[in-house]
Amino acid sequence: MSDVSPNRDQMELWNKASGEAWVDMQVLLDRMLEPFGRLVVDAGYPGEGGQALDIGCGCGATTLAMARRVGAGGRCVGLDISRPLIAAARRRAVAEGIENASFVEGDAQTYALDQGRYDAVISRFGVMFFDDPVAAFANIRRGVRPGAKLTFAAWRSPAENEFMTTAVRAAAPLLPPMPTPNSDAPGQFAFADGSRVTSILEASGWSKVQLHQADVPCRMSEADLMTYATRLGPVGAALRELDRNTAEKVIEALHPAFAPFVEAGYAQFTAACWLAEAWA
Repeated sequence: MSDVSPNRDQMELWNKASGEAWVDMQVLLDRMLEPFGRLVVDAGYPGEGGQALDIGCGCGATTLAMARRVGAGGRCVGLDISRPLIAAARRRAVAEGIENASFVEGDAQTYALDQGRYDAVISRFGVMFFDDPVAAFANIRRGVRPGAKLTFAAWRSPAENEFMTTAVRAAAPLLPPMPTPNSDAPGQFAFADGSRVTSILEASGWSKVQLHQADVPCRMSEADLMTYATRLGPVGAALRELDRNTAEKVIEALHPAFAPFVEAGYAQFTAACWLAEAWA
């Protein structure tokens, strides 16, 4: 029997540099991802007074948005594996005076949720990182009431998200060879295959699974673009380990790579994701 904790790699990643980078970039990321949060909250809204759970809540934007929607008689609980992100989310709730939101540090694959508590489960790009997604969604289902709804956004394929892969493609010639990722491994594009997503949800006990293609126009200021490209993802991780000369070459390569997306002071692109819905 293995003594390796589930999702150990994700726990290490999000409790160190990657989690700290997301906290530092909270405002930029929330601005960029706001349309997806709105999509998930609108589709997953359980009604006034509802009890909702937000998986992979990050710095809390979707949790707080849902807490506002369900009103004082309802509640939204954010669950995330990252201590830095949960701490940031708690600070935001206090600063914004939202008392019907709370945040828990824990792994949704194994965390002991209160059985039958929630009317709705939502997630904005927080469910693609489980070592065992069937076990994770089965655990989440134990926390909901009969008839509860699951709603989440997940990225479709890298080929449909050219902007998201630009930094990696531009930097690759300057970096040591990276292993070819397993398309089913935990990560940003782990749920690209819609049939796999459906199979996972059905195997974990969810029913009436529906996947809708959502193509969302996004933009960020040109001033924010390089911060985004150099702090997050595989390139951000690589830059933290590179010598100064190589890092400067990588950054130089990013400017022309992103140039096709930049117009009138903004990087503009279409993001391709799934809006998934299922019921307990």
